[in-house]
Amino acid sequence: MTRVRVVTDSTASLDPEIVKDLDITIMPMQIHVGGEIWEETPDFDKEAFFRRMAHLSEPPRSEPLPVEAFVKTYEALGRSTDHILSLHGSSKLSDTCRVAREAAKPFWGCYEIAVMDSETTSVGLGILVKAAAEAAMEGQSLDDITRLIRGMIPRIYVVFFVEKLDYLERKGRLRPAQAVLGTMLNIKPFITMQDGELIPMEKVRTREKAVDKVFEFISEFSEIEQIAILQSTLYPTEDTKALLERLDGIFPDLEVPIEVYGPTLASQLGLEALGVIVFEAETGFL
Repeated sequence: MTRVRVVTDSTASLDPEIVKDLDITIMPMQIHVGGEIWEETPDFDKEAFFRRMAHLSEPPRSEPLPVEAFVKTYEALGRSTDHILSLHGSSKLSDTCRVAREAAKPFWGCYEIAVMDSETTSVGLGILVKAAAEAAMEGQSLDDITRLIRGMIPRIYVVFFVEKLDYLERKGRLRPAQAVLGTMLNIKPFITMQDGELIPMEKVRTREKAVDKVFEFISEFSEIEQIAILQSTLYPTEDTKALLERLDGIFPDLEVPIEVYGPTLASQLGLEALGVIVFEAETGFL
């Protein structure tokens, strides 16, 4: 049996060296910014994107490449393998899984393409893709790899708080009256990801209290295998510094990288959101 090849999309947060070493294929997202279409390639300038986004009257829109692009990719990979895992960001945030499944149909009976919804995004998706690609390099079968990923998905947790409510309103996660009242009261919704969907759970009145909520969430874990802070800037903010200092008190040996979230999350949450992605160790949650 030939080695399983792994395909994902550019919402996955992955080090370029890992992508190269593990032979991962990445399908770039198309970002509609004003009247322009930007492609989320490896050299995509997130800083320029956020500067442009700050002046938009309408939120950006993130879309996968068309079905034909996925067909060409699967066809090219099919010259060297008969098993492909196409693992993508949450189907509640983009149409990538749907497009991938459409593209896989012409290959039924020729070779096997498993399309999986990761039910997460960004660093969470990157964790899953890396694990899948490592298993593929070890020669594991497609069935074994899909079982591995299904077992990992429930151990990935995502929480955010947002500064402004207009993006949540536009995406239908808040009613207009809620958004208006929340803006008047300076409310910052605390959002979690459940089954791939971003869901407002609680409300706080200040960023300081919002950071408290994020810290409280993280502190509930007995052991963490991997964690990352997600924000819209490359440099640590005062909120990030405060969170890192508090985390060092309970997880002193845990590396906590800061990642800039991408256009797909930005189109859902807007600017100035702050969140964390936690991959819990198998020992679990307190």
